[in-house]
Amino acid sequence: MRRRYPSDVSDARWRLLESVLTEPERPGRPRSTNTREVVNALNYRWTTGCPWRMLPHDFPAWATVYCYFQRWRDDGRLRQIREVLLRKSPYVPLAETDRKQWATDEPTRPGREKRGSDSATRSPLRAG
Repeated sequence: MRRRYPSDVSDARWRLLESVLTEPERPGRPRSTNTREVVNALNYRWTTGCPWRMLPHDFPAWATVYCYFQRWRDDGRLRQIREVLLRKSPYVPLAETDRKQWATDEPTRPGREKRGSDSATRSPLRAG
């Protein structure tokens, strides 16, 4: 048993993620990598900002985690994983999340669009 990190996924959030991450069984060798540990490693990296090769050794190998990251990024599941992990309450279903924050027309800082230009930012080639 490895030590827990503060970035580890809670049981409630993992139950939500299981539905996103389930894949149909494929022929061949059964998977030996624990998917929850891969998600924990990704969340650790997102939380700390460490490089791939500096993931702690009690997670799966960095190359394995990176392969899952690429696969999930390419098929769109990585965005769903991030939505579940960043949600305030793990008990809100994925379909009912507030998507207004992603598609808002309001600027992040009110009044920022009304700024004028100053001489330091003006191009010397342009008159005026």
